[in-house]
Amino acid sequence: MKQLLLFASLCLLTLSLSFAQSQKVILKGLIIDDKGAPLQDVTIKVLDSIGVRKTILKTDQRGQFVTNTLPEGNYKLIASYIGYKETTKEVQLTTNTATQIEFILSQDIALNEVVITAGRKPESIDEVPSSISILNAQEVKEQTNVNPSIATILGNTIPGLGTGTNKATNSGQTLRGRQVLVLIDGIPQSTPLMNGARDIRTLDPAVIERVEVIKGATSIYGNGSGGGIINFITKTPAVGKRFGGTTSIGTSGNLVHPSNTIGYRISQLFEGSIDKFSYVVSGTYNYTGVLKDAKGEVNAQADGLGENNLYNTFIKLAYKPNEHSALTASYNLFRSVQHSDYVNVVGKYRERPSIGVKGDDPGEPAGTPYNHNVFLSYHHDALPYRTSLDITAYYNRFVSMNRYVEQGTAWYGPGQTKIQSFKKGLRLNLNTPWAIHDDLQAELTYGLDLLNDRTNQILTDGRVYIPDMDMVNLAPYAQLKLDLWNHLVLKGGVRYENANVKVKDFNTIATGPNGEGSIAVSGGKIPYHATMFNVGLRYNKYDFLNPFISFSQGFAINELGRILRRATQSTLESIETDPIITNNYELGISSRFDIFHLTAAYYISTSKFGANLVDVGGYLVPQREPERVYGYEVTADAFLSPQWTVGASYSFVEGKSEQEDGTKVYMNGIRIAPPKATAYIAFCPSSEFDLKLNWVYTGDRNRFEPRSNGLYANSEGPVDAVSLLNLSALYRINNKFSLGMGVENLLNSSYYPVVSQYRAIDAEYVRGNGATLTMNLSYNF
Repeated sequence: MKQLLLFASLCLLTLSLSFAQSQKVILKGLIIDDKGAPLQDVTIKVLDSIGVRKTILKTDQRGQFVTNTLPEGNYKLIASYIGYKETTKEVQLTTNTATQIEFILSQDIALNEVVITAGRKPESIDEVPSSISILNAQEVKEQTNVNPSIATILGNTIPGLGTGTNKATNSGQTLRGRQVLVLIDGIPQSTPLMNGARDIRTLDPAVIERVEVIKGATSIYGNGSGGGIINFITKTPAVGKRFGGTTSIGTSGNLVHPSNTIGYRISQLFEGSIDKFSYVVSGTYNYTGVLKDAKGEVNAQADGLGENNLYNTFIKLAYKPNEHSALTASYNLFRSVQHSDYVNVVGKYRERPSIGVKGDDPGEPAGTPYNHNVFLSYHHDALPYRTSLDITAYYNRFVSMNRYVEQGTAWYGPGQTKIQSFKKGLRLNLNTPWAIHDDLQAELTYGLDLLNDRTNQILTDGRVYIPDMDMVNLAPYAQLKLDLWNHLVLKGGVRYENANVKVKDFNTIATGPNGEGSIAVSGGKIPYHATMFNVGLRYNKYDFLNPFISFSQGFAINELGRILRRATQSTLESIETDPIITNNYELGISSRFDIFHLTAAYYISTSKFGANLVDVGGYLVPQREPERVYGYEVTADAFLSPQWTVGASYSFVEGKSEQEDGTKVYMNGIRIAPPKATAYIAFCPSSEFDLKLNWVYTGDRNRFEPRSNGLYANSEGPVDAVSLLNLSALYRINNKFSLGMGVENLLNSSYYPVVSQYRAIDAEYVRGNGATLTMNLSYNF
């Protein structure tokens, strides 16, 4: 009740404040787009003659802004708005004179300095007190020419995120040592009740407009975001074109051992705007040929991507009845399954790799049989008190199929499991800005999330491995943002998690004949209640010195399925099912001066009751112990000339859990990735040609000793360093045609991916891909 009263009080606060002004000189302005339509909530930074920020203004629903608190003098005004090119104008203000200025902003789909995910509304990155990485459409396209798997793309480019696994799963690809919440246009894809590790690779890059990665626990999005958020923002239609699109065809294959490795890709996108209606329709088919390592051996690992068929259908329809409201409907279907002519011949860990030979797999095709996403959203930005409204109803149906095993370790006999997740929900978000004075501007973001998540895991023969977990979560939240003295941003918020998980009576799966080892467990309801807080401060007066500090909590009902399936007690009350509450502390800085752009961050993440997966008797069992994860990230970019750009990044993460006797032990590779470094050199000799060389390096991590049998436990294997070079190039033949080319593992290095090393399992000790060429020809119309 106290939390709901606090929420109501914050909402009522927005109705009690009014706009106050003082007087000196008057500056008025109007900001419109290139079609003459006014733009609301455009940010206008006002800098004095030596570049010191004096104030920040916002446009109202008529596209207008006004201030009368500036002294006379010369000023520079910088207008920025998501999806539009930043525009700068200079103005001279004199006493007793009203100065009028107008901006016309033109669209720029590559603009990446504004983020939506962090606060559920568009805001400049330098106003957000947390670490953020963004991939825009151009960067996604560059990386797609190297490898079209979005999990690999993110692993190669995002500091703090584990590298790609070369598999359909993203096991071990954590963000800052914790699980990440994956969204598509705000719709959750992750299955925290039973983590199947297939949530990152849930759509094709062809439909991605940008990717926003918010790092560290966040209390504004709820269940599963202990490590941060990855939000895939899908394509929006081109403005001013009734009918257009892009046709793309491509091929790929191993450069050194090409036999049977040829794959192909076809993608078609249509888009346009007709009066008040706009649309995007896209379809992609991608077939990956046989994958081979640098020595020509076939990679036929379980859950691999060789001989994989990928389908992605995407539709987005929008209707804008007036300048203040919009209705959007979207549907996305992703399917990725493996039909392989090869079976895995098990090797020996750290001695010889597992390789593929011709053979038949008796199981069903592994992968993601389907991932359906449907949403309907409504936006309105002309409510009283300049309040904007966003409401979204959504439905997600996600099924992932694991590999077939001839002899299960957790059940009797052969079998093949699949995880089924069905989500439906409603997200209500409101934002109310106000200004008390030019030196004190504020806005309140508040709303309500309603989610029903039903997840289970069954075997294809009908046996139940994890019973149906039916969660209903109602979570109100509020986030207050204050802009103090025009350059100090203070953000704070609260979210109340009110969840219940219903589980019917079930029997744990038998481990022997005639039901041997099965335990009957009485069902019931598991309640979860938690109040999550966050607060952050960012100082953004100077571009060369832009520091922030923040504290944020995350909430997760994580790995509940693993806990239930290994139950040893007959009632739910006797099973440890407490939620994971994550406390994230972070200190960071960004700096832009001359040709350089630098960022750095240090973080500590703690939880009193974690869920670290540990090998116990051959099973990965969640250990409910205190955890502490810490690390740092640095990035640097230098724009040497219009033709040359260089950059690099380094990220380090480490973590330990505390056992009952107080002993602190390292977390294994499922949670903690080895250090990662990246670097690039980009060369653009003309507007027709782009060339980029990328280096991806993962370092050593050796924290564990073999068990008494001389073998490493599951996920405790030592990791040796891996160094890879990737090349991407784009040639614009004319304004219609372009040719993209990329080479993954340019030097054809023989290596073992990180996941193959730390897993310490003979069947999964598989080399990475050899040098692979990808080519794509695109036609824009």
